[in-house]
Amino acid sequence: MTILVTGGCGFIGSNFVKYMLETYPEDIIVNFDKLTYAGNLENLQDIEKNPKYHFVKGDICNRLEVEDCIKKFNTDVIVNFAAESHVDRSILGPAVFIETNIAGTGILLQVAKEIGIKKFVQISTDEVYGSLGNDGKFTETTPLHPNSPYSASKTSADLLALAYEHTFGLPVVITRCSNNYGPYQFPEKLLPLMIANAFDNKPLPVYGDGMNIRDWLYVKDHCIAIDVALREGKVGEVYNIGGNNEWANINIIKLLLKIINKPESLIKYVKDRPGHDRRYAIDASKIEKELGWKPSVTFEIGLEKTIKWYLENENWWRRIISGEYQQYYQKLYGNR
Repeated sequence: MTILVTGGCGFIGSNFVKYMLETYPEDIIVNFDKLTYAGNLENLQDIEKNPKYHFVKGDICNRLEVEDCIKKFNTDVIVNFAAESHVDRSILGPAVFIETNIAGTGILLQVAKEIGIKKFVQISTDEVYGSLGNDGKFTETTPLHPNSPYSASKTSADLLALAYEHTFGLPVVITRCSNNYGPYQFPEKLLPLMIANAFDNKPLPVYGDGMNIRDWLYVKDHCIAIDVALREGKVGEVYNIGGNNEWANINIIKLLLKIINKPESLIKYVKDRPGHDRRYAIDASKIEKELGWKPSVTFEIGLEKTIKWYLENENWWRRIISGEYQQYYQKLYGNR
């Protein structure tokens, strides 16, 4: 099987590419990535010479590039990670989120329909559901109520994908995950940002009162769930993927500081993000019951593994912070 992974140089995408190559050595993985600020080829440096892996620099908003790639590699299935994904960036500049997450997904869907792709997995987020109160969890039937330009763009992409399934018969499956963490996450996100700042004894900025609650999912558990949805998921269905790990942001940060033996005096409360959703919680019972997937990594163990990875890979995140990682593509491919 040939799998086209869009956005495969990002955090979750690169972890998924590696997982699939390790698990299914007979499959071909094509990584189609625009290499925006968050796309880093260094994430996949160790598999570059794998004959079953191919990298194509391309933009999902460019129909010709998408079509050429799908046809060149005789693609069977598409797993669409390609998206602008940071809420804060969507508040500062919504336009690129609308272009990539909605229009780009629309181009992928249209080309997939015309070529006859066997399965299209749309990678989404629990943020499409909005914010929860103190009780309850998001299920797949929870009404969609996005509260940021980012989540609104992902909601639009989900609805477009489902419309292509209903109207044109495109075999679409949607997965909606909770907060991911683990190796190769871009340092603007909560955990790597806090780890990097604590490492350098810099202030750890905490929005509001720090009591915003999220469900946390170790990235490899997420990759396994996506694979299950790809191979066993029912067409036209949505599957929530969660880690059963609800944590308030401030409690995570205090635990992190304890693990790396840094003082809580580094914590600095800052003005809250506009429209900051208070609580997310995922009910993943559907994928557990129907497809047999369950998270295997507890948050405490996953956090320790994550911290260990960032401390052992200091050069990786320092190159990102300095912008040097962007030179890697030019060095590797610039003269080809």
